[in-house]
Amino acid sequence: MGFKEVSSATIFCLLLLFCLGCRCLASELVTSQAATLNVDASPQSARKIPETLFGIFFEEINHAGAGGIWAELVSNRGFEAGGPHTPSNIDPWSIIGDDSSVFVATDRTSCFSRNIVALRMEVLCDDCPTGGVGIYNPGFWGMNIEDGKAYNLVMYVKSPETTDLTVSLTSSDGLQNLASTTITVSGTSNWTKVEQKLVANGTNRTSRLQITTNKKGVVWFDQVSLMPEDTYKGHGFRTELISMLLDLKPRFLRFPGGCFVEGDWLRNAFRWRESIGPWEERPGHFGDVWHYWTDDGLGYYEFLQLAEDLGAAPIWVFNNGVSHNDEVDTAAIAPFVKDVLDSLEFARGSADSTWGSVRAAMGHPEPFPVKYVAIGNEDCGKKIYRGNYLKFYNAIRQAYPDIQMISNCDGSSRPLDHPADLYDFHVYTDSKTLFNMRSTFDSTSRSGPKAFVSEYAVWRSDAGRGSLLASLAEAAFLTGLEKNSDIVQMASYAPLFVNDNDRTLVFMG
Repeated sequence: MGFKEVSSATIFCLLLLFCLGCRCLASELVTSQAATLNVDASPQSARKIPETLFGIFFEEINHAGAGGIWAELVSNRGFEAGGPHTPSNIDPWSIIGDDSSVFVATDRTSCFSRNIVALRMEVLCDDCPTGGVGIYNPGFWGMNIEDGKAYNLVMYVKSPETTDLTVSLTSSDGLQNLASTTITVSGTSNWTKVEQKLVANGTNRTSRLQITTNKKGVVWFDQVSLMPEDTYKGHGFRTELISMLLDLKPRFLRFPGGCFVEGDWLRNAFRWRESIGPWEERPGHFGDVWHYWTDDGLGYYEFLQLAEDLGAAPIWVFNNGVSHNDEVDTAAIAPFVKDVLDSLEFARGSADSTWGSVRAAMGHPEPFPVKYVAIGNEDCGKKIYRGNYLKFYNAIRQAYPDIQMISNCDGSSRPLDHPADLYDFHVYTDSKTLFNMRSTFDSTSRSGPKAFVSEYAVWRSDAGRGSLLASLAEAAFLTGLEKNSDIVQMASYAPLFVNDNDRTLVFMG
């Protein structure tokens, strides 16, 4: 039946039913919206929220540091990512030219004893192509070069014969030249440190650094660095990302992990000693949990500096002799304990102390106020954790009585069987579950150590790339922490940053 054939009576009946339906619906809505809300704002019901309640947790995960807040633009700047054995994988470095014009390989001729791998480039062509042959580095999915900004190049080179090198910032295909300079390498058997400022005359978000020459011969390269001149306070952090952290006004900074601290294997765990001192001498390491190399330019010292810059209390999470797959027995844990005591002396010792003098030489004569440490990360289930924990706890308590120590064991539902000032509480779950966890600490004993909810998030498909539902669930969970702020001392979301090019694992500590 066509529209024109509908009778006026039919239309009238339909309109009448629609109006009656609307009136019934409106009546139901009015009835359902009637509610009484009682608020008890009496002083005796109030709980003071500690100043330390909200902070941030940074882990080197998903290139949050390397290629993220750390401003170094060159990936694998020391050619160490393949390990100390040669020949080694130099990814993401690539050649400009072909096998008939240029040949590159790693060898063990570096002038740095802790990172001995260097790159040897042999130019084979007598009549090289226009523009020369050489190597290039695309950085971390492209270097974001911006018009008018200055970039500081540092690299170590040597060549048996005098050679001119052209160092350029170009587009990813090499066709757009954003900045260029010529560097003359004097013929010598010794390494030479080259420092040069490059000022961009254009913008390209997927740029690369390239080094070329037209002269036949051999050149060695090592520790090639390119940093923007305008890092935050000159401390090496990307200004625009640090400004976001400053807006959060965090009261603490927990670092550097997370699973990054443990490693899948202890040989790949974060080592603070390897991450201090001149950046050129840091060996870097493979983060085998998140599957990428870090040169550790963002190291222990830089994390302490970042906490100071943010006005946040540093919380140092250290390895307690446990990884995901191996562990150190309590009877043999003494060297690990000594290592942690040395790390605390580096942070808190006077400029005349053994490790405090190293910190002072790096430019910070005044101690860093480290008053919190976490003994391991998510290790409570390991059979030797408690034994190792007590070794660290007793040694730190004796040397630094004011330091607050954080256990990996959850004390929210039952008392801990070992001494602690705080305990870690981690939760990654779906929106519904986290929403319902807002009362988690309602029945927690008020006489034990306080809770540090150092990692929480709605994660995986339930959160996607961020959703209103996930945000509401997390907000509801936080209201429960605020309500129980007499027993919950600190809380931080995880992860803090995720590089969109490396979403290997998101929302997991």
